[in-house]
Amino acid sequence: MHEEPPAPARTTAPHPPSCPPSPPAAEHVTTTIERGSFCLARCTCGWSGPARRSRDRARTDAAEHVMAPQQP
Repeated sequence: MHEEPPAPARTTAPHPPSCPPSPPAAEHVTTTIERGSFCLARCTCGWSGPARRSRDRARTDAAEHVMAPQQP
């Protein structure tokens, strides 16, 4: 019996990423997270706000964190 050798793998140019690149480490990106009846704000720098019952207050905590001057 005769078998054909396997075809070489095709190579193509990579597609551009479908999502935006990660922000630089110095840039603060905040989100809110819900844990049960509490909501808290978190940041990509590692900061975490206090747990709040009010989502609006957690968002305010996040906004205040972003606007706060950078600590050296």
